[in-house]
Amino acid sequence: MRRREFIAAVGTTLASPVVLRGQQSTPVIGLLCGGTPESDVVRVDGFRRGLNEAGFVDGKNVLLEYRWAEEHYERMSALAADLVDRKVSLLVAMGGIPSAVAAKKATGSIPILIAIGGDPVQLGLVPSLSHPGANLTGVSFLINSMGVKQLELLHDMLTPGVVVGFLGNSKNPNAETDKKNAQSAAEALGQKLVVVQASTDAMLDDAFGTLAREGVGALVVGADFFLVSRRDKLIGLAARQRLPAVYPLRDFVTGGGLMSYGTDLAEGYRSLGLYAGRILRGEKPADLPVQQSTKIELVINLKTAKALGLTVPPSLLARADEVIE
Repeated sequence: MRRREFIAAVGTTLASPVVLRGQQSTPVIGLLCGGTPESDVVRVDGFRRGLNEAGFVDGKNVLLEYRWAEEHYERMSALAADLVDRKVSLLVAMGGIPSAVAAKKATGSIPILIAIGGDPVQLGLVPSLSHPGANLTGVSFLINSMGVKQLELLHDMLTPGVVVGFLGNSKNPNAETDKKNAQSAAEALGQKLVVVQASTDAMLDDAFGTLAREGVGALVVGADFFLVSRRDKLIGLAARQRLPAVYPLRDFVTGGGLMSYGTDLAEGYRSLGLYAGRILRGEKPADLPVQQSTKIELVINLKTAKALGLTVPPSLLARADEVIE
């Protein structure tokens, strides 16, 4: 589904709840989203694809009702409570850890599906991956554990002595862990690391100013909803400062970034849509193990590498799942 078609579909869905709700047999799925219709298009499109494969089509035999946090994590609790008040049949937390926590606090009876980049057991969301129990299950991505490997891949492209920056978001629940992991990886590689944080556009500009003053010559961008939603801005800032950068998602590379290493986001959310179909057909979240999305992809943009004056090692090209020329 193309972006314009997706946004049009969302608009149609939001305009039709009164008609559909008149049919008591029509289940309503509440989607608690972390970004906007544009920034979350890959997530929602993947979920809808899985839901369709499970036999449920929005506007026909199911209704999708959206709530958008627009990267404001503090809104999650109120948005989750609103969906619970609407008596949705299923609550899908698509805004990362903040939305998962908010959904769990909002209801102990409505089935919940989560998609997060952390360990749901460690976060106290479920007692175990194989037996989640209660009313919650979903998909756990490896996205928040990719920073170490991203740094290693970037290191393979750089000349010795280059200072590397790590960009995170201090408001992300994984921020401190991500920072410590990156610092440990840099130390193991003998790489000097400069950590900067940003949760607003103004802070992004300030962060890149700090990177310039610190003489940073390459950048690792952490996995965070706000940072992912600022894809074009980040690519532009990195290009302006001629910073080779590695990102968490392939969309950055297709948009002109140098390299990405991370989970296949669309496939993970497709799995979530398939789970939604199973729950709507009567299966209980407690009986559905939390899936671990293990499909990792390395994408490299050779055109960007050439513009930056970089030579990508043949060994790295051989490992790439996709090379953009």
